[in-house]
Amino acid sequence: MRYKLFIPEGVAEKAPLIVMLHGCTQSPDDFAAGTRMNAVAEEQSFLVAYPGQIQAANQSKCWNWFMASDQRRDQGEPSLIAGITRQIITEYRVDPKRVFVAGLSAGGAAAAIMGSTYPDLYAAVGVHSGLACGAAHDLQSALHAMKQGGVAKGRSSKTSRVIPTIVFHGDRDATVSSRNGDEVLAAAGAGTAIEVEISTEKGFAPAGRAYSRTLHRDRAGKIVFEDWRIHGAGHAWSGGAPAGSYTDPRGPDASREMVRFFLQLPPNRRG
Repeated sequence: MRYKLFIPEGVAEKAPLIVMLHGCTQSPDDFAAGTRMNAVAEEQSFLVAYPGQIQAANQSKCWNWFMASDQRRDQGEPSLIAGITRQIITEYRVDPKRVFVAGLSAGGAAAAIMGSTYPDLYAAVGVHSGLACGAAHDLQSALHAMKQGGVAKGRSSKTSRVIPTIVFHGDRDATVSSRNGDEVLAAAGAGTAIEVEISTEKGFAPAGRAYSRTLHRDRAGKIVFEDWRIHGAGHAWSGGAPAGSYTDPRGPDASREMVRFFLQLPPNRRG
């Protein structure tokens, strides 16, 4: 599996790493341009990796998040993405306690899978317009989950396993129902005993989109989950640049907010 790696000028050893997983029909270059994550990395000194799906694996270059063989540790696409991540950690002396994964749409679903299957590798997950790990098991169930919302396989309200997660989803998304954002958070551990406080704030992005931001805090007052619902937005990266596909420049800046969420977590945070 090929990938692109952005290394800011003058980056120090033990810098954080964010692995970014593109959506269907996209490429690493397209995703980098649309999210503008490289500009944030330049400012805040972290590395960004962009694995690229090949057309031979999926005609539309989607990650195969809906296949059972691509939802398991040390198998299929998760093993390849994890392999890339480990290689970069070793070769570029990345801080192994500050490695994160994020994605859009099919890439968001793949990011949720990586967080679920490799909680020892990724300290937190960002899911934009995606679905929970195990929400589907084949193409037919994937189409149903995208429209109606898919419940994560094996999800339990009694689980004590927590994967710090930030979700972005447009409430007018006609491709992937925003119900899936709820399922991503539930699968990550939202609603468990880890939470002691949930609060919601409303606001407007500078470019005009209204949003609701729900924060889930633990007993120490740290934010463990964030849920951003972008009002009036469709299936697109919030705050993205027109230079990339599937972007909504009018929304709050998902890239900057994800980075803020990731870097505010304690370095030893694990799922």
